[in-house]
Amino acid sequence: MSSHWISIYALIGMFVLATVLPINMGVIAFVGAFLVGTLVAAMNAKAIIAGFPADLFLTLAGITYLFALAQNNGTIDWLVKLAVKAVRGRIAAIPWIMFAIAALLTSVGAVSPAAVAIIAPIALGFAARYGINPLLMGLMVVHGAQGGGFSPISIYGGITNKIVARAGLPLSETTTMLASLGVNLAVSLLLFFLMGGMKLVRQKADSEGRVPPLRPVAHGQAGAQVYGDAEAESFAEERRIATSGEGSLMAPLQEGGAANGMRLYQIATVLGLLALAGLTLFFKQDIGFVSITIGLLLTLMAPNLQKRALGQVSWPEIMLIVGVSTYVGVMEKMGTIDFVGHSVAGLTSPLMAALLLCFVGAVVSAFASSTAVLGSLIPLGVPFLQGDNAVSAIGFIAAMAISSTIVDVSPFSTNGALVLANAKGVDRDVFFRQLMVYGAIVTLVAPVVVWFLFVVL
Repeated sequence: MSSHWISIYALIGMFVLATVLPINMGVIAFVGAFLVGTLVAAMNAKAIIAGFPADLFLTLAGITYLFALAQNNGTIDWLVKLAVKAVRGRIAAIPWIMFAIAALLTSVGAVSPAAVAIIAPIALGFAARYGINPLLMGLMVVHGAQGGGFSPISIYGGITNKIVARAGLPLSETTTMLASLGVNLAVSLLLFFLMGGMKLVRQKADSEGRVPPLRPVAHGQAGAQVYGDAEAESFAEERRIATSGEGSLMAPLQEGGAANGMRLYQIATVLGLLALAGLTLFFKQDIGFVSITIGLLLTLMAPNLQKRALGQVSWPEIMLIVGVSTYVGVMEKMGTIDFVGHSVAGLTSPLMAALLLCFVGAVVSAFASSTAVLGSLIPLGVPFLQGDNAVSAIGFIAAMAISSTIVDVSPFSTNGALVLANAKGVDRDVFFRQLMVYGAIVTLVAPVVVWFLFVVL
């Protein structure tokens, strides 16, 4: 067996092991990089470490640190309440408000499971109160989180853009961002009409927010949390804060002077997020350094309040990404990436090769980590994205990004499991099967649709 196939089988084994067992895939990938690098490729430790993505590490740490600060000082809670008040009794607008908030959170740096963990309990509570289809509401939250996930200052966007740049491929941050948002928005619009959205248009709450529910609300049926992949670790602290109210500091806002001071702090946080977007999008500053700088300024304003923020950084998520990236670096040095790309391109046309990788990304992501899939599959497409018969690299990146994330509605993924766990007044077994069927449909249909839209056309 050649060294290339050994490294490929090792990567497949990592996905399987991280899916079956609650082990962070990043840890497995670091060990794989060491063993494959030394025993198979005869590389020394220095050469293996050279593949460690320091810039990606800084980006992930900086963004999640800044988001933890925004969560702790109540800025996220405040923005959610402002958005919900904007509904003004229009029940049909609530699912779209939840979609927009989830998209906003991921677009400014929240990992997708963290955004869903914060919004899903609120959204599904609204669904139970106002008789909204809980499946519709849960899917709107997940698609919203995925729709905003590829902004240039988001986790997915930062990962994808750096991987693409490192691979030497043409980069269009705006195309990937708008493609993801557009597809998820279109899917949500279709779901809204198919799952009773028009019925909600005829409902309206009174000035106190009361409206007769269309079915009784069941209480105490939240169920146990079940998480399907390594990403689950990244949002445990955020969810605990969001659901318990601890650290949100909304209670002290009732105290005159303290309320004014906290509101100013929250306004400063919003300005910091806007500054991050401006400096990175228009002035091309490094997102990692800028986010940490803004985070430090916010911390200096209230050091005691934010003393635990560093512990809330998504270290398991970071471990996952940098571990897989380091292993992919070993594969690149071995020549495995070129070997696989040329093999796939040789077996079929570049168009079919692109479709095949989109399917692989969708199937694996439905059960494992979307971020790990992005890190490992995009480099495999490099050979058939170059040359005379190459497909559009920008279009392929958009298709690959969407295929690998839109399937997170599966109940076996973190986002789908969160929706299942927080649904109220439902038969949990039936709800699980509904999520599973919908996830299977998306896994089979989405790769073909996005491949046709962004690669073929």
